[in-house]
Amino acid sequence: MQMIRRFLLAIFAFATIAGFSTAHAQLRVDINEGHLNPMPIAVTDFNGNNAAAAQVGRDISGVIRANLDRSGLFRTVSPDAFIERITGLEVPPRFADWRVLDAQALVVGQVTPLADGRIQVEFRLWDVFAEQAVTNADGRPVAFSYATTADNWRRIAHQISDKIYEALTGESGYFDTRIVFVSEAGPRTRRVKRLMIMDQDGANPFFLTSADGLVLTPRFSPSTQMITYMSFETGAPRVFLYNLETNRREVLGDFPGMTFSPRFSPNGQGIVFTLDMNGNSEIFSMDLGSRQRRRLTNHAAIDTSPSYSPDGGQIVFNSDRGGSPQLYVMNSDGSGQRRISFGEGRYSTPVWSPRGDLIAFTRQSGGRFAIGVMRPDGSGERILTESYLDEAPTWSPNGRVIMFFREGRGEGARLWSVDLTGRNLRQIPTQTDASDPAWSPLLP
Repeated sequence: MQMIRRFLLAIFAFATIAGFSTAHAQLRVDINEGHLNPMPIAVTDFNGNNAAAAQVGRDISGVIRANLDRSGLFRTVSPDAFIERITGLEVPPRFADWRVLDAQALVVGQVTPLADGRIQVEFRLWDVFAEQAVTNADGRPVAFSYATTADNWRRIAHQISDKIYEALTGESGYFDTRIVFVSEAGPRTRRVKRLMIMDQDGANPFFLTSADGLVLTPRFSPSTQMITYMSFETGAPRVFLYNLETNRREVLGDFPGMTFSPRFSPNGQGIVFTLDMNGNSEIFSMDLGSRQRRRLTNHAAIDTSPSYSPDGGQIVFNSDRGGSPQLYVMNSDGSGQRRISFGEGRYSTPVWSPRGDLIAFTRQSGGRFAIGVMRPDGSGERILTESYLDEAPTWSPNGRVIMFFREGRGEGARLWSVDLTGRNLRQIPTQTDASDPAWSPLLP
């Protein structure tokens, strides 16, 4: 716990501004823009007792360094500067050699081949200045031991990254996750849009749909095994369900009008979506078991882009009933509809944070698009990033990072991420142009 307290003081000298609590290492609701001082951390190449195991160890360590660096909360020390060569997990390192490098934490690990062809991966996390193992809240050392196939090394690296992140911040990590998005290719007059899925760092990308039908707005279920999205493959826009385990797809329902903007309920047992009936767009919910639908809005204006609160009790949505697109909140049964956005510009694509404390949105004003956040009552609005076109925010499962897509004049769309402080703006690597990202929960 001493390690956590020093880490928080080093990273956030302005703790009340940035939103960390030194007692529990939790972000506060009123987090504002601040100057981050990333914590120096050394991640050694994991040892292996043969060439293949040693290569897997190097690969795992490389992914861990990249994850921690990309979070903006850590600065990994270059391996070229290392003085000590770690040879085992159980022997404490020479802490003086790591203090010289200004490393406050040290990650060591090893990869051991097993008789059945699998590998066992282990790691330890050391507090360099206290010269002791970093411990969890229950007092046990932060550690990891997992037997798996060698080709699963990348996911193991993400899981270890999450454990390090949680131990040193008090928050759950977000590295062992995936992103589903719309892959875009071809000329602007004949744009091909397909569903693609990848790890959160851009690795392991592959297509989920063919080029036969235009797709939009993919969204993960809470179980991570189901995706809902809109497609034109049947001619008219329809909401589809895609099972990632079986690779089977089905249309949500046979409705007389267009269906779009789908999103799962927090328990994964329902869908909320928009149904266009004779030019009037209304929001409906549907129970996936019974396929019974319920109308939630009834207004001559366009009501769309619904998103549940984490507890399922409320829904934020977009409506132009006040004369321009603005954000509204209602109870999950459609009652208590009230406007929450009152700033200049047009608001769209709202999505509730997994924490429940904030709503992210797109705001168009002055010919530019911005990604911002506000509290569910509309207070505390802050703009995190702005450009020619920033749109479609999606939250990391810990509510710390927002991903969105950005498009420049004459340039294709690309995925970006930004921290809740408005800092650490980074482009996410994709093989093609990319839009409409959706961040999965932590993988089971």
